Amino acid sequence: MRKLNYLFRRALNMNYKAMLDKINSIHHKTGRSRLSIFLDMKDCAVKYGAGYMDYDLFEMYHLTPQQRDTYLTRGRNNQLVARYNDPAYMDDFGDKIKFNSKFAPFLHRDWVAVTGDNRDEVMSFLRRHQTFMAKPSQGSCGWGIEKVNRADFPSLEALYSHLAEKAPKLELEQLLTQHPAVAAIYPGSINTVRMVTIRGKGGKVYLITAMFRIGNGKYVDNFNSGGMVAPMDPATGTVIDRALDKQKNLYERHPATGAQIKGFTFPHWSQAIALVEQSAQVVPQLGYVGWDVCFTPEGPCIVEGNQFPGHDIYQLPVHTPDKMGILPLFQAVEEAERE
Repeated sequence: MRKLNYLFRRALNMNYKAMLDKINSIHHKTGRSRLSIFLDMKDCAVKYGAGYMDYDLFEMYHLTPQQRDTYLTRGRNNQLVARYNDPAYMDDFGDKIKFNSKFAPFLHRDWVAVTGDNRDEVMSFLRRHQTFMAKPSQGSCGWGIEKVNRADFPSLEALYSHLAEKAPKLELEQLLTQHPAVAAIYPGSINTVRMVTIRGKGGKVYLITAMFRIGNGKYVDNFNSGGMVAPMDPATGTVIDRALDKQKNLYERHPATGAQIKGFTFPHWSQAIALVEQSAQVVPQLGYVGWDVCFTPEGPCIVEGNQFPGHDIYQLPVHTPDKMGILPLFQAVEEAERE
């Protein structure tokens, strides 16, 4: 019944023009008839929970039924979120101010909420930091994040007034200093690793996958905001393939610095695994999380946690030459939990 309800809601809210554009694009790439593509899309939606975006992104038109069944689609990802994450606790991650308060021991940086009634606290932060990040308390994909330089304002009062206009939905964070080896790849942003975990019933934490997220021309590393992603071996912390951007450009070396991406191994990787394992215990009601981890000279720290970890960047076609998706990794966890 839940699957039928999901498909019904998707049908009601679907952007049919965008779907037709995808059908036309696939038709021109494959030569298949538009009707056959539409019917195949519908079949994938029913069988695998794949919308037209998944169908196109994962190139499901090239996959066998057995291969298709290994992909974590949007529908299946929603089922995982519903299974592991209690809706009553979602805001602990969705609101950055709440998140920072709960995960303060793992942040390793100075921060303050701009509430509109804590002027002295905010002014003290502004005096301590010449440059800092201002982030909306709610939002995703790097949208709305601003890098603020105190020198761009005539006075601290003017800067405070600028920030207070956005209260109470704003928080300020000290700039992180990333490890020199990571900064050498691209120094213009904090390049994080997305580490996806499942917390089992007994509190055991499983690291499902890890993806290196790299900035490229902007001060954020998000794939949907101009960044790139490259898959990693979660056991060793080594990047195992080239980086890909949203325009499907591939990079073995970073285009801005020439630094090697494929083959890079993160420092302090065992500490990073321990960090997300510890973090996963703080709000046990949210058992399926995507952690964004920064690597500093002193070790890893949490940038943020995502209660909707997404599903797209972990199984892009160029990174899955065997045409196998990530779903079997989640199924292995469920099997281990049953033993």
